[in-house]
Amino acid sequence: MENGLKKQYGLLMAICMVVGTVVGSGVFFKAQAILQKTNGDMPLGILAWIIGGVIMICCVLAFCVMAQRYEKVNGLVDYAEATIGSKYGYMMGWFATTIYMPAMTSVLAWLTARYFLTFLVSVNPELQLAGDPVTGTETFLLAGFILIAVFAVNTLSSKLAGKLQISATFIKFIPLLLMAIVGTIYGLTHNLAGEPTSILTSNFATSAGDMSPLFGAVVATAFAYEGWILATSINSEIKDSKKNLPIALVVGGIIIIAIYLFYYIGVAGGAPVQTLMDEGTAPAFTTVFGNVLGNILNLFVAVSCLGTLNGLLIGTIRGMYSLSVRNMGPKVELMKQIDPASGMPSNSCIVGLVIVGAWLVYFYGANLTATPWFGKFSFDSSELPIITIYALYIPMFIMFMKKEKGLSPVKRFVLPALGIIGSAFMVFAAIYSHGYVPYITAKEAGAGFSCPVLFYLIVFAVIMAIGLVFMNPKKKAK
Repeated sequence: MENGLKKQYGLLMAICMVVGTVVGSGVFFKAQAILQKTNGDMPLGILAWIIGGVIMICCVLAFCVMAQRYEKVNGLVDYAEATIGSKYGYMMGWFATTIYMPAMTSVLAWLTARYFLTFLVSVNPELQLAGDPVTGTETFLLAGFILIAVFAVNTLSSKLAGKLQISATFIKFIPLLLMAIVGTIYGLTHNLAGEPTSILTSNFATSAGDMSPLFGAVVATAFAYEGWILATSINSEIKDSKKNLPIALVVGGIIIIAIYLFYYIGVAGGAPVQTLMDEGTAPAFTTVFGNVLGNILNLFVAVSCLGTLNGLLIGTIRGMYSLSVRNMGPKVELMKQIDPASGMPSNSCIVGLVIVGAWLVYFYGANLTATPWFGKFSFDSSELPIITIYALYIPMFIMFMKKEKGLSPVKRFVLPALGIIGSAFMVFAAIYSHGYVPYITAKEAGAGFSCPVLFYLIVFAVIMAIGLVFMNPKKKAK
């Protein structure tokens, strides 16, 4: 079934689009998290990046088959609807609108604020902050301000928002590629203390026999690799897509893994591991490139995060509108309304901003305060919503295998099965690292019951139950 889009992109352009779609600011954030989870064990961290990348490729190839089978699909909700049905599609859309997208957007707001403050402190060490640039109150307040400012740009001037997105997309590759190339050379010739010994041999197998660091690190990579499903949406515009799209996805995936790996090696060799674990990647840039260029690159990282935030917010604030046009969700007619002046679904935008703001408060209070604000209900909202997506993929892959009888065995069974295995691994790793490990640790320390993944599932269940109420809104009386 054709959708009318022109087949205009060749293989090279398709590969570039795949890489550009997936590569984002997550790698700047999660490189630090992976060092923390593996305690600087380089081979273990590298293995985590590879496993996360392979899972991405397995899942994206499964969705590639779906994209070729259902040519009019444009996103996750469409895939869910095509494989299982409209109700599952709605619940997927509700999840994306109320949990997944706003949670990710809130993290990016904090991340943007963090890197801007880190840049300011590195330029002016005498700058007085109430807390550090990672967890301080200033970071939280600046994140809120940035969120509102980006929202204003999107609702008042879509043209300006577009220019911001294009500029940030270009800028994000500068620090990433420079650190991947120059930093890798430095990292392979220096250890984590900056001494002339390769980091690959100076910190090896510190976690031998314990799989929890690896599982935790693999889960962390999901944030950096997220966005790959959008790469399949270019199917309708690729020349000879049945041949070129799978090649573009695999080659693009390998390039992404390589970029992330080399960036990680470069960062890890740029500063002592404890410094990187406490302060993030900023010290690595100044070590490898010097204070002036290093600080400029740190500013580029902040701008990159701002661009990613802008892109996420564009989708998030339209979430309720996308449900309403399907005649689903709360206050359908209200969410459908388009402001004639801006051309934006203003009511949907406001609701979306409020939801993101709530998740920002949650992320800060649950993960960055000395005493978590939400007690046992404190979990990592930068990871668990992403892993939930992988869990929701599994029924889709199963139904695709059941329904699509006209496909070859490879397309019908092999590729979806690989997607199931990859998704199941992600889910298991998350349950282990966010459930079993905290439970055992708290038990051994006599600190009571702790199982963040369980309390996340409770929050998830409540929000999804609310969504069920609005699945089939009552039709207006004639």
